[in-house]
Amino acid sequence: METAEQLGHVEQAETLFTIHQIHHVEMYVGNAKQAAYYYRRGFGFKWVGYQGPETGVRDRVSYLLEQGKIHLVLTKPLDPESPIAEHIQKHGDSVRDIAFDVDDAAEAYQITTERGAEGVAEPHEESDDHGTVKRSIIKTYGDTVHSFIETKDYNGFFLPNFEQREDNLAEPVGFKHIDHIVGNVDWDQMEETVNFYRNIFGFRRFVSFDDKDISTEHSALRSTVVANENLWIKFPINEPAEGLRKSQIEEYVQFHQGPGVQHIAIECEDIVETIDQLRKNGIEFIHVPETYYHDMEERAGDIHEPVEELQRLNILVDKDDKGYMLQIFTKPVEDRPTLFFEFIQRRGGESFGKGNFKALFEAIERDQAARGNL
Repeated sequence: METAEQLGHVEQAETLFTIHQIHHVEMYVGNAKQAAYYYRRGFGFKWVGYQGPETGVRDRVSYLLEQGKIHLVLTKPLDPESPIAEHIQKHGDSVRDIAFDVDDAAEAYQITTERGAEGVAEPHEESDDHGTVKRSIIKTYGDTVHSFIETKDYNGFFLPNFEQREDNLAEPVGFKHIDHIVGNVDWDQMEETVNFYRNIFGFRRFVSFDDKDISTEHSALRSTVVANENLWIKFPINEPAEGLRKSQIEEYVQFHQGPGVQHIAIECEDIVETIDQLRKNGIEFIHVPETYYHDMEERAGDIHEPVEELQRLNILVDKDDKGYMLQIFTKPVEDRPTLFFEFIQRRGGESFGKGNFKALFEAIERDQAARGNL
């Protein structure tokens, strides 16, 4: 069990500028229309907005999807020579931008770049008939970026040049919000990336796991979670560790052609109902052996959910001193073994599934073996 001290309630975060929440996550994809259909049919995201040539945007099309407080933007380039196309060619469909809702986009850019961040786009205005949004962008690990978005002078829908859409296709499955977003970096880059968030954003080290915590007979990795002061934004950062075979982090970095977002963890209203529906929708999940559930009641103690239902759906449980959490990972949602999703429900627990690491990573190794990547 992870104690409060192990969960990192020692180091304090510093508020350098106000970040309210994750504004949206943008993915660059090879076919936005088809990707949007997959996320609508499979995951229950509703199509609520669109930008493209019809709205005055000539170089790309973007589909805005929404469920709970989550906004996912799927963007395809219209110019095969554009930087967006180059990004897709290198990384495949992947997360490009984890955008933040901030009070002052210029202030956020000035503070972060003065503290060492590499700027991608200086503060600028984006406008339409509904007002003006101020935006700036900095680089983080790999080719991933953070946009700072200031919307106090904008009265329109989402962002300029997006038009609203009504969706009669998607059936939401109970997503609430993003719990955390995990980044994979290459050998010996974790500490540098962790310190980037500590020094540039004022985030704090929330919890760390070494290769003894996250290892199997064959492979290992290290991970540190950084978080802002109110814990609404949490970024675990993973790197490979020495093992007998190739770790899942090495496999990711190889196929993604560098560091990037490994998975997005989404909290659910009722994880049993959510996963039951997602499985009916055809979403594939990592499988753990039935033996995992043999001593679950002894390991997890008193839980609300029937163990037989958790076993049927392959949902895992992890306990800490605050309560427990339930979790499950999808298989990669791209042809490359890169991006996947995690679904969780927190019953007071603040952990990241330490008690499940061995079962989960052995399951991932079995999938790696099937791909010939061990």
